[in-house]
Amino acid sequence: MAIIKTALPNMDREAKEEYLVVIQAKDMGGHSGGLSGTTTLPVTLTDVNDNPPKFAQMPEDVVLGTAIGRVKANDQDIGENAQSSYDIIDGDGTALFEITSDAQAQDGVIRLRKPLDFETKKSYTLKVEAANIHIDPRFSGRGPFKDTATVKIVVEDADEPPVFSSPTYLLEVHENAALNSVIGQVTARDPDITSSPIRFSIDRHTDLERQFNINADDGKITLATPLDRELSVWHNITIIATEINNSLSILAKHNGFNRQKQEVYLLPIVISDSGNPPLSSTSTLTIRVCGCSNDGVVQSCNVEAYVLPIGLSMGALIAILACIILLLVIVVLFVTLRRHKNEPLIIKDDEDVRENIIRYDDEGGGEEDTEAFDIATLQNPDGINGFLPRKDIKPDLQFMPRQGLAPVPNGVDVDEFINVRLHEADNDPTAPPYDSIQIYGYEGRGSVAGSLSSLESTTSDSDQNFDYLSDWGPRFKRLGELYSVGESDKET
Repeated sequence: MAIIKTALPNMDREAKEEYLVVIQAKDMGGHSGGLSGTTTLPVTLTDVNDNPPKFAQMPEDVVLGTAIGRVKANDQDIGENAQSSYDIIDGDGTALFEITSDAQAQDGVIRLRKPLDFETKKSYTLKVEAANIHIDPRFSGRGPFKDTATVKIVVEDADEPPVFSSPTYLLEVHENAALNSVIGQVTARDPDITSSPIRFSIDRHTDLERQFNINADDGKITLATPLDRELSVWHNITIIATEINNSLSILAKHNGFNRQKQEVYLLPIVISDSGNPPLSSTSTLTIRVCGCSNDGVVQSCNVEAYVLPIGLSMGALIAILACIILLLVIVVLFVTLRRHKNEPLIIKDDEDVRENIIRYDDEGGGEEDTEAFDIATLQNPDGINGFLPRKDIKPDLQFMPRQGLAPVPNGVDVDEFINVRLHEADNDPTAPPYDSIQIYGYEGRGSVAGSLSSLESTTSDSDQNFDYLSDWGPRFKRLGELYSVGESDKET
């Protein structure tokens, strides 16, 4: 069983009363390969009371002499005794309308005598009189055998064409006028209340040589080709004024909309062009009924009706929105904290941590301390009575065969000499301190010679063995040969 439902709301029987619906039935669940059958079902709309009573209105563009309405007076007599004549005896439209009697229908027909203009006057009131044609003198004393009625004629607006300010225009131009020079201008207006814009054009059937052009917006006529008075003195062209109005006017068929009963109306609109074949497009217009006061002032016209049916007030919606924002903030904070935890601390790599054990021997305390207490200096008698000059450069060390220490000169008091040197060392502001800091530079690893250390000072006459220099590698080969030669010479 199939259920047919309407696809559009508010279907209008007055616009279209009957529809033909083609129904197709398929087996196998509608899959390919199944059998199908079709039938046509007529759908007739039933009438509902959705239109109030309304008098007929007269469009302003009605043709002269057209019957715009009928009036009828009821007479209980029959035959010729019931015949009546109708006349317009008063009103503001006596010059525009006329009434004639219809002998067959026994009524009066109102016709148009002059054109109507909605923009000038929108309604007219006529006083119509109906009188018996045949009056019996025996009953004339019962009063006049006639009656009057008031007829109101309402003019309906129609889309009128543009009207030129003058039916003809006379323009003069010199034959030697420059091209594209303005030779005149035409004007037109839209007599409708909407006052739509107007575009101007030239009927090219009257200007086959295209000697003139016109501005479509302001109606200025310009010269397109040179003129020659000897060839043609007059040029008659026809100007066309076209109303530009792509808008759609929607009129309500009845008044008294009830917002509580129905607030939104969906109106399907079909737009088609004038091509061959015509093309069309369909759109749906949403019309919302707004609340207003007795004076016609709009009080409320919002979308609250779309919110209330789901049972949520405006405060509840605001609370839900606030909760969503709070959850988003919490998620952002959580992600930020996780990112900070995952980032490694800024420390040196394992390769940069140098936990190496450096082994060295401090044998002597440096050159300055060694020089300050050099026993050879103590044995020099020349430095007893005066200050020794300060050495700003590092002395060169020369390795020579060790010699025995010279005997202490006669007459020299070593104790006195040491005290003088001690006094000089204590009072010298430029002398380095005794507990000086020795700075050692670590210049790489893996050297065959190993690390350097302080030179050992020896005061004994024991021989030194330099054979270990040959184990230092090719870089110290020459040094090893020199000391080996020295040892050989000493032995010889």
